Amino acid sequence: MDRKIRVAAVSYLNTKPLTWGFEQGVLSDKIELQFEYPAKVAAMLLNDETDIGLVPVAVIPLLKEHHIISDFGIGATGEVASVCLFSEVPLEEITAIYLDYQSRTSVALLKILLQRFWKINPELIPAREGFEEKISGTVAGLVIGDRAFYQRKKSAFTYDLSVAWQEMTGLPFLFAAWVANKKLPEAFIETFNEATGEGMKHLTEIANNISFDAYDLYTYYTKNIDYNLDEKKKQALALFLEMLPE
Repeated sequence: MDRKIRVAAVSYLNTKPLTWGFEQGVLSDKIELQFEYPAKVAAMLLNDETDIGLVPVAVIPLLKEHHIISDFGIGATGEVASVCLFSEVPLEEITAIYLDYQSRTSVALLKILLQRFWKINPELIPAREGFEEKISGTVAGLVIGDRAFYQRKKSAFTYDLSVAWQEMTGLPFLFAAWVANKKLPEAFIETFNEATGEGMKHLTEIANNISFDAYDLYTYYTKNIDYNLDEKKKQALALFLEMLPE
């Protein structure tokens, strides 16, 4: 390429280990790195405003061409803690749910769980910024990312979407992967892959360097998020894409 390769990553705390290598200067002469919320990164990849995105996996079928170029992503083999349905009443009493505008995958996963696992049919309301304040009575909300940690302290009921998926399928879940929308040089991909895994060696340091009072980040990075994109997560991704609502 006769220009820097554009890389867009998610601006959430769970991304920090995946971008740590880049922030230490790896590939700084070859990439242009920017941060946005997940749905925005997905839109950038779809519109060719970036070459690589750490994207919610639900966007993959919408891409004309896609290449997963890293052995690391954002997944969970247990409670993910930051992708949850929050409510003041038990599941069966929920009449409506506000849908977080920041992630395609979490909304799609929620719809699958509502239909196939929980078997309830509440009204689904596309939400805007600040919708968390409307979670009350029988109206619930899907909240993802860093904001979910604050919501955990407020809501009476928390339903972790990763846990529900695993109870339904017996598989872990993959929320986001590093995806390119075009063929990139093999040498670049090899270095890129190494860089995305570099933060795994520094999780204590990364957690200690972030001031965040709503949740213990070392626990989040080592117990909640599973960054390895292994065969089980690839199976889960294939199953999720099969189940995607139209």
